[in-house]
Amino acid sequence: MKMQWEGQSFMQNLPKLYGMYTGGFLAFFALMAVLEQLGLPANVIGILFVAFTIGIYAFIGILSRTMAVEAYYVAGRSVPPVFNGMATAADWMSGASFVAMAGGVFMAGYSYMAFIVGWTGGYILVATLMAPYLRKFGCYTVPDFIGTRYGGKMTRFAAVVVLVVASFTYVTAQITATGTIAARALLIPFEVGVWFGLAGILVCSMLGGMRAVTWTQVAQYIVLIIAYLIPLVWMSVVQGFGPFPQLTYGPAVERIQELEVVLGVGTPPLEAVRGLSALTTLHATPAEGLMAAWQFVTLVACMMIGTASLPHILMRYFTTPTVRDARNSVAWSLFFIFLLYFSAPALATFSKLSMLDPTLPTAIIGQPIEEVLALSWIQNWSEIGLLRVIDQNGDGILQINEFFLNPDIIVLATPEMAGLPYVISGLVAAGGMAAAMSTADGLLLAMANALSHDLYYKIIDPKAETKKRLLTSRILLLGIGAAGALVASMQLTGILGAVAWAFCFAMSGLFFPLVLGVWWKRANRQGALAGMVVGLGAGWWYLLAVRNPDAWYGIAQPWLGLNDLRFGIVGITASLIAMVAVTLMFPAPDQETQDMIDELRIPSGKTILAAG
Repeated sequence: MKMQWEGQSFMQNLPKLYGMYTGGFLAFFALMAVLEQLGLPANVIGILFVAFTIGIYAFIGILSRTMAVEAYYVAGRSVPPVFNGMATAADWMSGASFVAMAGGVFMAGYSYMAFIVGWTGGYILVATLMAPYLRKFGCYTVPDFIGTRYGGKMTRFAAVVVLVVASFTYVTAQITATGTIAARALLIPFEVGVWFGLAGILVCSMLGGMRAVTWTQVAQYIVLIIAYLIPLVWMSVVQGFGPFPQLTYGPAVERIQELEVVLGVGTPPLEAVRGLSALTTLHATPAEGLMAAWQFVTLVACMMIGTASLPHILMRYFTTPTVRDARNSVAWSLFFIFLLYFSAPALATFSKLSMLDPTLPTAIIGQPIEEVLALSWIQNWSEIGLLRVIDQNGDGILQINEFFLNPDIIVLATPEMAGLPYVISGLVAAGGMAAAMSTADGLLLAMANALSHDLYYKIIDPKAETKKRLLTSRILLLGIGAAGALVASMQLTGILGAVAWAFCFAMSGLFFPLVLGVWWKRANRQGALAGMVVGLGAGWWYLLAVRNPDAWYGIAQPWLGLNDLRFGIVGITASLIAMVAVTLMFPAPDQETQDMIDELRIPSGKTILAAG
């Protein structure tokens, strides 16, 4: 029997439904813990966790199937603020947030705090500059806003191109995360794991569009936050820091700083290992000098502005019943995101301490190589190529610079590193899968919706029937997902690197056309088009130039220290200059458009237009 995932009665019962779901998940976790004590093999526990959670998401996705345009594109504009905030948090807290962020802090310390500061601060821009006004406009997609606000098929098409470039780059990172998790949990090669992850992603989004994605994302948020907090609190208690690690990990940082001096952190390895990293950066010491400060600030800026430019995040605020609800949703999003981001530095700290501190039974640095190699978690992660231990100086003792790993595995490997029961590893794998799948769902849907609605329906075939439009979107979901899995399997860059590129692409091409579309009545079609084309082009060129310094188009040294994680600064600067200059060269929009913008800026009242 098909459940009605809309309507007053369903909305009123949401707390009860998701409360039952949370209780059921915790009961499943308890059951797995009991079965582990009874001798259930670890690999079976990992498989059951992943299969159970993906099965639930698929069930919700199937129940949420729809052929209604508004339900498919914007979830019927009926999602309450609290649950939209939870879904947005899941959409936002990707594999980068769950899997890679703590790993970045673990490996590179203070400098990677820029990601946390920037990603959190970005929601201030979303709340003040974007969300309420885009919701009031009444569009289905970000290109829909740009195409309607400025007019013209070329502006709509350019917005679709920027959206696809940014979102596709982002989605490859999420499929990479699902591949990493699946490889470890299911004991399969990474290249196979990415396709397994893709299958789970598609089943959640294909049939029900935004409605299905919304309700699966709420379920995924519950799983991922439980999976993140339980091992963190467990480690904090076991290591003697109490049950509130977010407030008490300061002494652990001080202990790490003491150990770094003794263990020689900062000494490079005798020989690098391709694709893996050694601990060579101090955990809590900021790099000195104006250039280091500048690089921190510019990375924060890229993450902030990129957050406010990401189409799949902005789309989430199209699903609320009212403009006020859109603003409230941003506040709830920040709250739910804060729960994880406030915890990430603590998780990285306790994970590193468990490996370094010789007073803890889990320490491996300074131990005999043979004993370290005999540890099951070392063997398991080594088998899939994400960790290596090499006695490069031949003394038989593991030095700090002889331990190599992929930073993306830190969160997933932490339960094993810290000597926690394997059921915690299964829980974390399920949480990481939920985080990556939730974001990938939103990204794939953003691309498919933009291509089907803004390219196919608005430009190619305006008379297309609803059934044909939705079929087109679903076919596009399959094609884009398959392409993303293929690129992810090539492992061209790490998860955080791919995410940073996506943010830079989005800010280069979309930020000023969106913001000035709301806040500058004078902005016109020609200026918006120039801003998108020049911004994306300049950013893309600079990325290629710094990544290929020996090529004919390359540059030997990054401009002002702006490396490949910060190319959005170049792109957005070019976008602003081009948009303002070209706008002033052409007439202002007609009076009707300017009056519409005046009405749009009032963060209340009726929707300006009915999207179709």
